[in-house]
Amino acid sequence: MNKSMLTGVIAGAVAVTAIAGVAGYKAFNPEPEFAEVLAVKPVTETTKTPKKVCDDVVVNEQAPVKDTNRIAGTAIGAVAGGLLGSQVGGGTGRTVATVAGAAAGGYAGNQVQKNMQEKDTVSRTERRCRTVQESHTRTIGYDVRYRLGEEESQVRMDHEPGARIPVKDGKLQLNAPAAS
Repeated sequence: MNKSMLTGVIAGAVAVTAIAGVAGYKAFNPEPEFAEVLAVKPVTETTKTPKKVCDDVVVNEQAPVKDTNRIAGTAIGAVAGGLLGSQVGGGTGRTVATVAGAAAGGYAGNQVQKNMQEKDTVSRTERRCRTVQESHTRTIGYDVRYRLGEEESQVRMDHEPGARIPVKDGKLQLNAPAAS
C-alpha cells in the first residue's frame, strides 16, 4: 500500500469512528423533547382610570325671606300689646300702659316672626360630582420556571405553557401551543 492510500484509510476510519461515537452518544443520551414546567406566576399590570361619579343630594336651606324687617310681626304685636295695655288702669296710666303694651307687643311680634322665618326651610335636589380612580388589572405575561434535563431556569411567556414546553434542537419552543 502506498502512503496516500494508507492516509485515506486512516482518515476514513477516524471519520467513521467519530460519526459512530456521536450517533452512539445521541442514542444513549437523547435530547429531551419537552421541558418540565415547575411553576407559573402571572405577571400583571394595574392601570388607574379617572371616572366621574355623580349623586343627587337633598339640600335643606332657609327659605327666602319676604319681610326682612319683620314689619308684619312688629305691627301685629304692637296692636295686640296696645289692646292689652289699654285694659290696664285709667286716665294717663291707661295711656302709659297702652304705649308700653304696644312697645312690648311690637318687640315680641318681631321676635316671633324672626323665629318663624329661621325655621322656614325649603328643600332642593343638588347634583354633586367627584372623580374617583377605577383600577383595571390585566395579565401581560407569565414567569415560568422550568427544568430542561438537569438544569432549571426561568423564562417569561405571553401565554400559560401547561405542564411542559416543547423543545427543538435544545431550545424552548415558546410559541408552541400549551402541552399537557
